[in-house]
Amino acid sequence: MLANGAKLEYKEKSDATGAYKELPGLKEIPDCGVEPEKVENTGLNDKNKQYENGIGDLGDMTYKFKYENGAATSAYRILRKAQESDKVLSFKETLKDGTTTEYDAEVSVKRTGGGVNGVVEVEAKMTICSDLKVTDPS
Repeated sequence: MLANGAKLEYKEKSDATGAYKELPGLKEIPDCGVEPEKVENTGLNDKNKQYENGIGDLGDMTYKFKYENGAATSAYRILRKAQESDKVLSFKETLKDGTTTEYDAEVSVKRTGGGVNGVVEVEAKMTICSDLKVTDPS
């Protein structure tokens, strides 16, 4: 499946019943999933090391957007404002097939550099503050 058609939406974390609003200009979505830590748990009589999965590490997820700063509704301004106020937002990523992933996160935003014929982008790094809630398409 192509990433084309994916979208990222946000809302205030405290607004449990409110509607998500789409962040415009999404260009790239990150890997998404839990990577459990490998924990060594070998007994004194084992011939080889024994392992089990520990708690998961969601890591950071970085989304890329087109740089646009001409309106208060631009992704750059919305996410930068959240970063400056240390707000935790609720996010919902929707893939073309209808699969959704919801989570809460703090965001840090940076504008990328550029050169001749190089595109300036916005990178939004999500520091996950909740579990992932994945909903399969119906």
